[in-house]
Amino acid sequence: MSTAIRQRTSLSPRQRAKINRNVQYAILIAVVLIAGVLTDWGTVGEKFFNPAVIADQFPEVVTTALKNTIIYTALGFVLGLALGLLLALMKISPVAPYRWIATLYIEFFRGVPALLVFIAFGYAVPYAFGIRIDTYMTVMLALGIVESAYIAETLRAGLQAVPKGQYEAARSLGMSNSRAMITIVIPQAVRIILPPLTNEIIMMTKDSSLIYLLGLTASQYELAKFGREAISSPEAGLTPLVVAGAAYLVITVPLGILARKFESRTAKLSRE
Repeated sequence: MSTAIRQRTSLSPRQRAKINRNVQYAILIAVVLIAGVLTDWGTVGEKFFNPAVIADQFPEVVTTALKNTIIYTALGFVLGLALGLLLALMKISPVAPYRWIATLYIEFFRGVPALLVFIAFGYAVPYAFGIRIDTYMTVMLALGIVESAYIAETLRAGLQAVPKGQYEAARSLGMSNSRAMITIVIPQAVRIILPPLTNEIIMMTKDSSLIYLLGLTASQYELAKFGREAISSPEAGLTPLVVAGAAYLVITVPLGILARKFESRTAKLSRE
């Protein structure tokens, strides 16, 4: 017994790590095998991957839902980026009231659920002011205003990450404050904030589904609304949701890959 104990304690850290990995692999394989045996694959195929229902979703899932999702995201991103840049500059401004306003805006819209903002622009604002806001403007305002608070913090971090010496050198060459910021600081900050900014676009793509609150027409459906309406058919099962999810992945997976490439490039530049 003492010999066995000595053998166990004589294992190197690498050997113990290898044994630990092998045990985890064995557990994972066992779980997968048990799940595979217990699953009713016929029912899964019928409810989740019904070929007839999948074929029935095309081409509308692409020409309407996917297209509208991209449009809604793009509209929100344009406004969010413009407002976010303005807020980021205000947040680092030497003028105290600008910083207070930017901080109040950012903290408010980061703390309030995006759902409430969509309801506000979809129903409360038109009712209170007696105006009509169309669907595209509503999603642009609601999505852009919410995301601008997050984008502002991302941009602020990027601007402050640029070495102060760069700005001071530009000022010493006679550049104005605004010119130094636009030509020297912001271009360098963009390289830093591209990875998190790409992740923000992914979040905006998913948040665009909140537009369903506004009672869309069929031509205005985005992916989540399209899938939700399609499952109302008795024979559809959950297949339309699988199709909608796959369409979301068509947008988000390339963006995720792009974000990782940006991260690798930024890390490489920081090492040089």
